[in-house]
Amino acid sequence: MHRVWRVAAHDPAKIRDLSLRLRISPLLAQVILARGCSTPEEASGYLAKKLTDLHDPESLPGVSAAADRIVEAVQAGRRVTVYGDYDVDGVTATSLLWHCLQLTGATVDYYIPSRLEEGYGLNCDALRQLHMEDPTRLVVSVDCGITSCVQASTARALGLELIITDHHQFDETLPDAAVLVHPRLPGSYPFGELCGVGVAFKLAWAICKRLGDGKKASPRMREFLLSAIGLAAMGTIADVVPLIDENRILVHFGLASLVERSNPGLKALMRVAGLADRIALQAEDIAFGLAPRINAAGRLGQARLAVELLTTSDVERANALATYLDELNRNRQTVERRILKQAKELVADNPEWEQHRALVLSHPDWHAGVIGIVASRVAEHFQKPTVMIAIKGTNGVAQGSGRSFAGFNLHAGMTACRHLLIGFGGHHAAAGMKIHPDGIDQFRTAFTQFVADNHHVLPGAVEQPIDAEVRLADLTVGSINELEKIGPFGAHNRRPVFVASHCELAGTPKKMGEGERHLSLQVRHFGVSMRGVAFGKGEWADDIAESAGPISICFQPTINRFQGREKVEFHLIDWQSTEVRSWVTEDMGHDWCGQRVGLHSLSVED
Repeated sequence: MHRVWRVAAHDPAKIRDLSLRLRISPLLAQVILARGCSTPEEASGYLAKKLTDLHDPESLPGVSAAADRIVEAVQAGRRVTVYGDYDVDGVTATSLLWHCLQLTGATVDYYIPSRLEEGYGLNCDALRQLHMEDPTRLVVSVDCGITSCVQASTARALGLELIITDHHQFDETLPDAAVLVHPRLPGSYPFGELCGVGVAFKLAWAICKRLGDGKKASPRMREFLLSAIGLAAMGTIADVVPLIDENRILVHFGLASLVERSNPGLKALMRVAGLADRIALQAEDIAFGLAPRINAAGRLGQARLAVELLTTSDVERANALATYLDELNRNRQTVERRILKQAKELVADNPEWEQHRALVLSHPDWHAGVIGIVASRVAEHFQKPTVMIAIKGTNGVAQGSGRSFAGFNLHAGMTACRHLLIGFGGHHAAAGMKIHPDGIDQFRTAFTQFVADNHHVLPGAVEQPIDAEVRLADLTVGSINELEKIGPFGAHNRRPVFVASHCELAGTPKKMGEGERHLSLQVRHFGVSMRGVAFGKGEWADDIAESAGPISICFQPTINRFQGREKVEFHLIDWQSTEVRSWVTEDMGHDWCGQRVGLHSLSVED
């Protein structure tokens, strides 16, 4: 299904003025204007990224009290257990806080629940086990716990001290823990979009300050924070939180830290991902290279190995773990392709579902750890929010994962149907749930009706924001490298998207990759030829080949680096027959500089 293209307004006078005053190319100036920066001052602020612009951790609700309690526990010789989640955000948050506490000389360990057997977040049995092993220990959650009221009450009854740090959506009733740390709790914190590892980084920063002179960390702990920002960047990218404000700063400096300060585990992971020789990393290298391998461990029930990889100092062990995670990721890809094929077949076998505003799909053979990423692909393919359910869960309970589409608030949809669920959690764009298998049909009816009543974007009417119409000749290696100034790219700060009209095919489009899933094509535009690839769009090959006359392409330019040579290519996002042009050219209204956010296109699995 194709989208309506919304091309930003072109104002030659403003482009020329911004280009001259900031000494940047007209192409970069036009993209910056398309992102809502209407003055040179706003544009300069958008281009600037400074560590000193990170917000004071003490202003984060709960951080001061949490840091005080943790430091007191360390100084008293008590064990501190970091209780994390099994996705990249949770794994990096667990590893970051473990490293921090280990450097303080603390007795520290970690607990990661099994995705397949225990499910997401804190659970009472695990807390009882931790208490039985050491009743004096302090448990600090990362990336989970803000909705764990029953579990927090269990800890309180046991006498187990519990600090909860999280970033997910919370309910009206908050858990009764010793301390709650969350960027959107009432307080003065100016940025509510940190992910779990971002919150953990701020907590570690506060701990380091207390172990320094109270205001600044010691040189040793400051060096730790500069390396820890690499872990913060990984989790921030993988959790697809908005790359604005301090998230953008964390990722910018974190990408450099991963190259300059990686520990043995990160170096081994970059090696198996083919990134070991990079002198600079981009957000996409994390999203499509490192994150899927860490996620694969969690999805297949072995997240503790991912934490071990990121915390070990043993080079040989790190290499073995990285190789194993790479194998797990290949297994995950195989399982994912099978589930995606089955999901499409389910919709084809139930054509009435295509008329629903959302999809709820279930299957007895689906792997509960993989359905989340497949749900994102199904949502994109059918252009509607999607919930996928693995019927064979633990103890007869089915597990589901949902992904949003076109801005639908998935957490609100789950909340409206909570009476049909055993439990659920998540946020606006992604959520998990548990349900009795015999309640799936009733949930499908209720959920799709809620989406119909509250989400008014029709399939096929989703807009694709475009920064500018260009000639392919304008896209040189130099101009593409200059566009990196507005990176790092990701959620709500997407890589620039352009459109070129009247492109001629310079050859027959070809399907490529395993299962012919992808598309390769060559186009010619006013004498300039360029190769493009559309990932997961192999079915477009025949349609493009059969189209009459030239086509218009919507794409993101990229640089193919091979054996020391650089060549501009493009990632095809969408295409139209030039004869059927469906564009809207006007102010898109997305103000990235002012942090009004639009849609994003970055996924964290390949």
